[in-house]
Parts: sequence; structure tokens; C-alpha cells
Amino acid sequence: MDFAGIASLISLPTERIICSGLKMYVVESKGGAIACMLLALFFLGTWPAIMTLLERRGRLPQHTYLDYTMTNLLAAVIIALTFGEIGSSTPEKPNFIAQLSQDNWPSILFAMAGGVVLSLGNLSTQYAWAFVGLSVTEVITASITVVIGTTLNYFLDDKINRAQILFPGVGCFLIAVCLGSAVHSSNAADNKAKLKGAGYSPTLNGAITNEELRNLEKGTGIIEEAKAGTAEFLLELEKRRAIKVFGKSTIIGLSITFFAGVCFSLFSPAFNLATNDQWHTLKEGVPHLTYRDHRSRLTSMTGMAEAGHF
Repeated sequence: MDFAGIASLISLPTERIICSGLKMYVVESKGGAIACMLLALFFLGTWPAIMTLLERRGRLPQHTYLDYTMTNLLAAVIIALTFGEIGSSTPEKPNFIAQLSQDNWPSILFAMAGGVVLSLGNLSTQYAWAFVGLSVTEVITASITVVIGTTLNYFLDDKINRAQILFPGVGCFLIAVCLGSAVHSSNAADNKAKLKGAGYSPTLNGAITNEELRNLEKGTGIIEEAKAGTAEFLLELEKRRAIKVFGKSTIIGLSITFFAGVCFSLFSPAFNLATNDQWHTLKEGVPHLTYRDHRSRLTSMTGMAEAGHF
């Protein structure tokens, strides 16, 4: 989940780079930035649903996430060697290959730190979807990201935004965190009552076998249909899903969700520090990492960190 990419679209430099007849489109208006944000929101809303569907059908989360990680790494390499090399390389704005030999390790370390917290957030979210549910998880994690990330970036950017406009919006997201937590508690109590009425007991109802789990992951298992929301549906879902959640405390799901939100919120400030060097860690004369080069490098580091985890 990459929330920093949305906010950074607004601050893209207004320029068009031309090299050997190639032109790279750069957002030059608020309308274009809003259109890109809406497109980003569309993709941010689809990939959690797809990954949740895979888990509910029995695909092991480590297998799903390994596929996601390797694709992320492959995309990063392609972006670095294409978009990162478009345009002439100048001392002020060097291309990706040119920046590899520069003494910009402080920015690289900030980028790596951002990649680590992003990886932890994505891993935690995959389990939060199972324990808390897709809709509640996305509301809570996104809201925590906005609350903490916006506050940290506000001070990192020397308070350039108007606090009286910015923080009332942040307050609305804080309310969303509280409401999302209440919804999860209500859903958990409702599901518990349904299962109790159906006579379910974790000790009496056997868990799915390893062979059945392998069949489900391969798509060869028998899946019975039940009406969504019923006790039968919850029991069938628990049997075929990869992450078992029955009998787990509500606090566990909310704790994982809050942890994921905090990780996501730290990614954006780390991205900000790596790009703009507010703490003046770079040596004099070393250019800041540009958006296209930093973005590709950060994505590749994130992908390698995620792949290395597995």
C-alpha cells in the first residue's frame, strides 16, 4: 500500500524532459494531479480486494505475497532503467545510473527505512484483512496513515501548509479510526452470536487438513456455497481460508491493524526526507534525489526487502 505516491504527485516539478525525440509527461496542473490521484485511488482499492479474495480461497499468504514482491521488484528495475534514464543528465538532476556513483547514502538509508516500514505494513495488512475484514482494515490503516503521516510531514516541511485548514481534515480521519474500531467490535460480536446459535465450537469442529488446503490453493477443492453473512457461510469460509481467525481475540485483529497503519504513516516522512533532505544530511554539492530516480530506487529496495523476508 503506497500512500506516499498520492501526495507526492501534487509537488511534482512542472517541467517536460525531452531526449532523442522521447517526451516524458509531467503533471503541470491541479486538474492533472487530481486525475492521477483518482487513478491511484482506483488501483489502491483493487489490489487489497484481490489479495483478500485469494486468501479466502485458500491461497497461502506467503505465496501470494512472494508473487507480489517479485512483481514489485521487476517493475522497479524496469522503471529505473527506462523512466529513470529519460532526459539529459545534468549535475542538478542526474539520471538514475549517474546517481548510483554519488555520495548520497543518507538519502538511500532514509529510502531503505521507508521500504522496511512499508514492507512491514503490507505484511501486517495481509493478516489484518483476515482478522478484521477488508473494509474496516482499509479505513483504519488509511486514516492512521493520514493522521500521523500528515502531522510529521507538516513539521518536516516547515509548516508551509495552513494548519487551520489541514488539521480539521486530519481530525475527520481520526474520527474514522474510532468508528472503524467500533464497527470491528460490533462485527466480531455479531459473528460470535451467529456461530454460537449454530452450535459451533472450536474444539468440536475439526480444522481443515493439509491435503485439503493444498487442494484449495490449487483450485481443485470442493467449495460449497452458502448465503453470505450466515453462520454456514462463516464456517465454510473458515475451513477454506489460509489464515484461521476463529477463537482469536478482537484485540489481536485491531492491534495488527493499528501496527500496519503506523508503519504506513512512517513511510511517507521517510520518502520526504530522502527526497528533500530537510535534516541536511547530504554533503554540500550533492544533488537531492529526483522524484523519478528516487522513486525507482526506493521501489527496488522495497521489493528486495520484501523478497528477502521470504
